[in-house]
Amino acid sequence: MPHTLPIQPELLIRGLTLVSLGGLLLATGLRLEVAAVVAAIRSCRWSVVLPLNFIAVPLLACALARAFALPPEYAAGMLLLAAAPFAPVVPVFVKMARGDLALAAGLTAIFPLFAIFLTPLAFDAGFAALGGAATLRFSYLNLLTVLSCSVSMPLLAGMVLRFGLPGLASRLLRPLDVLAETAGAVSLAFVTWVESGTLLATGWKPLMAFILAGELSFCLGYVAGGPGSQGRRVIAFGTANRNIALAILIAVESFAGTQVAAVVVANGLALILLGLLHAVYYRRLAERGRLPVAVGRKRLP
Repeated sequence: MPHTLPIQPELLIRGLTLVSLGGLLLATGLRLEVAAVVAAIRSCRWSVVLPLNFIAVPLLACALARAFALPPEYAAGMLLLAAAPFAPVVPVFVKMARGDLALAAGLTAIFPLFAIFLTPLAFDAGFAALGGAATLRFSYLNLLTVLSCSVSMPLLAGMVLRFGLPGLASRLLRPLDVLAETAGAVSLAFVTWVESGTLLATGWKPLMAFILAGELSFCLGYVAGGPGSQGRRVIAFGTANRNIALAILIAVESFAGTQVAAVVVANGLALILLGLLHAVYYRRLAERGRLPVAVGRKRLP
């Protein structure tokens, strides 16, 4: 039985997702310190991490979509997530996994700035490689506009507010966190409800492709994460856990009336589950003393 609402579902999804994504990034800007950004920039292997997230992972999604012969809408949903790295939930998973939380917070704050320009390029290239233009309509300019308004403006506004009015910025943090997290949860639940038919009809092939993409991305991130165990966990979680809110927003803006948003949700839920499993695994290893523990700048075996 189809769901009926007094307003178009796409408008409600768009509004909730904008509130969630904008609120999370505004809160990130309010927390952002120059020292944390500088430390993240200095410690990150950008020559490896950027190509990994904006070239290797989208290529992996394209390869899996072709290998499993996924329909265009499923392939587009996978590719959207693959082109949107470092979800806001990454610091949460890294904290659970006893990774380098400062690095995770710094990279999660910085990556949206790269996403403004590199996400459209990665998705456009992958979308063309999959031959999606014949069945779905995609607007590069529209995507760039959405990213600029929903990513760069809230992040920069938060940074400016922290610099100019630190007291107000501190008082706004908790309400913003609650608002953004609530809107994100409601948005995800609403999309799941609206697209329940598509989600339930997802077969084993798309699910297997989603899981393989998440696991292989995690392994790629861990291998490329550098010599330190804690830093490797940060890159692994950031590479495997993509920005679901951003991908949903792009899907609703560029592919309204298709199943792309439902595919993003199904894939995103699989990534969240995998992220939780990885976090629990590393947390238990740490509790048993089988992971390195950072002490200042030194690491104990």
